[in-house]
Amino acid sequence: MEDEAAVRNLLCAVFGDSEDDSGEDGIFSERQWEHVEEVEGLWICRDFLSNHEQQELIDDIEAVESWFTNPNENQAMRFGGLPLWALNLSALVHSCVLEEQLSKRSKILAREVISREPLFDQMIVNSYKPLEGIGAHVDLLRFEDGIVILSLVSSRVMTFKSCEDGSRKVGVLLRPGDLLVMSGEARYGWTHEINTNPAQQIWDGVPVPQESRISVTLRRLCRQN
Repeated sequence: MEDEAAVRNLLCAVFGDSEDDSGEDGIFSERQWEHVEEVEGLWICRDFLSNHEQQELIDDIEAVESWFTNPNENQAMRFGGLPLWALNLSALVHSCVLEEQLSKRSKILAREVISREPLFDQMIVNSYKPLEGIGAHVDLLRFEDGIVILSLVSSRVMTFKSCEDGSRKVGVLLRPGDLLVMSGEARYGWTHEINTNPAQQIWDGVPVPQESRISVTLRRLCRQN
């Protein structure tokens, strides 16, 4: 398919080429989109980035940008003027979402979101130490609909809680290389958090190791009237 070829070419442009694209350490990931049925507008792309692609991205974040070289630094933000790797990541998100929507007729992002230019213009990268999480929150309304979070290095259970009915909770497992997409109800009507209490970090009865983690969030600022 032309869309698949376009995504493949984009991957080559972002992460370079490889003779082996079939194994776990190959250049190309085996993506699988999942809709979290309990939360409208919440999607996860499993293995959005392969191990090789993740390492290339982490190298850019840590070496090219020189972020997180100081133990006291744990966050970097950009408003416009995104670095090249973030622009490429944004383009890859766009291509993969559009490909899935065209081939499977899925509605991951509304037409007005996926067609906007640019798709994202704000980025935040967080480096979490073991046992560090993030409190329950809804992203500020200064950002438009359609927010993505790329999880790297280690796994975490993220919990979503309905703003209308606090008893409604849904957990999702974010593994290294997974991409989380929030829009509509998931973006505005549910809080999300990572509670590192051991009782909250269990998946299928197995504790999730609390190791260091990096997340990359892409958003777009609301336009001024």
